[in-house]
Amino acid sequence: MPLTSRIAEAAIPEQLYGRAMLIRAVEQRLLELFTEGKLFGTVHTCIGQEWTAVAVAEALAPGDLVFSNHRCHGHFLARTDDVEGLIAEIMGRATGVCGGRGGSQHLCAGGVFSNGIQGSIVPVAAGLAYAQRLAGEGRITVAFVGDGTLGEGALYEALNVASNWRLPLLVVLENNGYAQSTPSSQTLAGDICARAEAFGIETARTDVWRPGHALDVCRAAADYVRDQQAPFFVRFDAYRLMPHSKGDDERDKGEIEDHWRRDDLALFVRAHPDTARALGAQIKTRVDRAVATAEAAPYAEAANATATAQRVDTAPPRWQPTRIAEEDRVARRINRALHEALATDERVLLLGEDIESPYGGAFKVTRDLSTLYPGRVRNMPISEAAIVGLGNGLALAGRVAVCEIMFGDFMTLAFDQIMNSAAKFQYMYNDQVRVPIVVRTPMGGKRGYGPTHSQSLEKHFLGIPGTQVLAVHHRYDPVLLYGELFASIDRPTIVIENKLLYGTRTSDAVPQGFSLEHTLGSFPTTRIKPLAAGPADLTILCYGGMLPDVEAAIEALFDAHDVIAEVVVPARLYPLDLGPILESVAGSGRLLIAEEGVDFCAFGAEVVAQIAERAPDALRAVRRLGAPHHPIPGAGPLEKSLLPGTRHVLEAAVALAST
Repeated sequence: MPLTSRIAEAAIPEQLYGRAMLIRAVEQRLLELFTEGKLFGTVHTCIGQEWTAVAVAEALAPGDLVFSNHRCHGHFLARTDDVEGLIAEIMGRATGVCGGRGGSQHLCAGGVFSNGIQGSIVPVAAGLAYAQRLAGEGRITVAFVGDGTLGEGALYEALNVASNWRLPLLVVLENNGYAQSTPSSQTLAGDICARAEAFGIETARTDVWRPGHALDVCRAAADYVRDQQAPFFVRFDAYRLMPHSKGDDERDKGEIEDHWRRDDLALFVRAHPDTARALGAQIKTRVDRAVATAEAAPYAEAANATATAQRVDTAPPRWQPTRIAEEDRVARRINRALHEALATDERVLLLGEDIESPYGGAFKVTRDLSTLYPGRVRNMPISEAAIVGLGNGLALAGRVAVCEIMFGDFMTLAFDQIMNSAAKFQYMYNDQVRVPIVVRTPMGGKRGYGPTHSQSLEKHFLGIPGTQVLAVHHRYDPVLLYGELFASIDRPTIVIENKLLYGTRTSDAVPQGFSLEHTLGSFPTTRIKPLAAGPADLTILCYGGMLPDVEAAIEALFDAHDVIAEVVVPARLYPLDLGPILESVAGSGRLLIAEEGVDFCAFGAEVVAQIAERAPDALRAVRRLGAPHHPIPGAGPLEKSLLPGTRHVLEAAVALAST
């Protein structure tokens, strides 16, 4: 985008130089504090890059949002002017902007967010921008990235969506020529701006050595994003005058000295010594006061609601009979649940691949929803990180994002967005935000889809602090399960939907000789209880798609082997309600765990560990069933012979009952 400079370098307002000098003074003081042993971990300063922060902040309006990265102090100060909150945060004090939880790289205040994972922030910022566009108030979102981020695929996933959806997103790339210690010439091919231009995004280029030009470029770019409601990309050339972090700098000393000589702030101080001296004195007083105030404050507090919510519940359960009023295929019941959520809550949005009409998703779970709720059910590209990343941004902005990952195997492509963004935002931002995002996905095999489309990978998502994992089954109506979720969601939630269950009908008609009941409260544990008096011979623990196989097995156990089994089926795998399992095992003394994923370090292993800790004398014998320790074969008969099914459960149960 061609620009004619409107601001002469000599006419730059004094307060903008003062803002840049404040940023530098804070960064220099932080380096001193690190040397004094008063900081934790590391600190990434932006000395030499102050004008990127100042120029962008000057172009923004109230209500605009900023998402930054590990080198975020300047961006934060330029936008918020909160010296005291920043320094206290980096010193780990409870008076910091995030209560000392986030530290140097993870800030949240005044419409500014930051995260130390570079590539992942751009999809999140795109989600914030999407929320801004939906709000229709003319606000924009800025994402700051470094040139090293150009190696991250998530960046391009986000640029693609931002351009295609015309999101009000301003991407500012600070090009300082190094990815930590590696020169860009070793890692970067092609032209930087051409990357954004390939997605049809307008671009511009400026640098820190011409602050007047930088102010013009950033103002024009922000105006473009606001007026056109479309993304813009600014390449902002700079040079980092200090090490990447702390003192690890192996760059050529002569190169660094050359850039110090041309540094605009150093030139300003030499050209205007009296003004610089007066500004410097005011800034020093303010920074010293902020440090003293932080040192007088307590360190970050340990107690928090997020952590206590993850404790395993071992309270004795209360049961009630299960009645399913409407029998239908599980897929249609999930569709009904999503329909009700969209109808009753304007915040709810659905994102995923091929989920719009007429296709309605790979397993038809979202059929007709885009027709009924136009604009709120959106097809996404094959970009799992972008799907969940946009969901994270929408959730930060108060929306409820439901993200469909077409196959559970593809969840690995979104793992960073779940682990390092969704799961951490609430805690590291000191409970200032909630992340009501639902990631729902079909897991499981036995359909002949082969090694990369048949896995049960839920164990890799269990135990992530700040999250919960639910598993749908046909003995508890998915409409109720999802209704409870949407009514209470306050954290990232993964919902496992087994592929074979989609065609199974919801029903309360359990095998003859058994009754069906579930615990009181949300996300209940279901129990298939023998009607015969006395304790069962063994307890079978399963979830999701294993339940039909287990039910068939307990019938055969009773009819052919005179073995009575009780089945326990949790709907929430994490955090786990251990009480119903403990109660059943206390009676039977034997536990068979059947799950479709690989059993090493799996859900069942954790259950056994929890029982051993809390009731070490309860178990006389235990056995676990799981997938083979090699990829799932594509040959249908071989796949079914290897994955745990009715025959495997029956054989294991007979052997266990005899111990």
